[in-house]
Amino acid sequence: MYKSILLPIDLAHESSWKKAIPVARKLVEAFGADLHIVTVVQDIRTAMVAQYFPDDYEQKIARKAAEELTALVDRELAGITAVEHVAAGQVYREIVRVAEVEGCDLIVMASHRPELADLLIGPNADHVARHTSASVMIVRP
Repeated sequence: MYKSILLPIDLAHESSWKKAIPVARKLVEAFGADLHIVTVVQDIRTAMVAQYFPDDYEQKIARKAAEELTALVDRELAGITAVEHVAAGQVYREIVRVAEVEGCDLIVMASHRPELADLLIGPNADHVARHTSASVMIVRP
């Protein structure tokens, strides 16, 4: 049914992957789907604060995120082949972009229960669901 699954992970928040990884694993195994995993780092190029960071700051952050993502995948998804992606930018936009570029037809992601602040700015899972053509499975942490 699904050919390519995207699993977004926030490396700073275990709740973004602790319950979502087992779900993604089962779906990959059940459908023989490809698995893509993405983490998104902050893009500071256009921010006013960019001038206060070293020139190679983004490369260092992306490299560190890639190392952490690989360690997480090795530890939590042993035996599963996954393509790892590190993106920079607005979280929901990068998730949608990677899903489109890689042809993912399902996005499996965790989402916390909405709070008052989320009604004003909206959680990433809500934005992803509204802006992608892929199916979205939200796993509650």
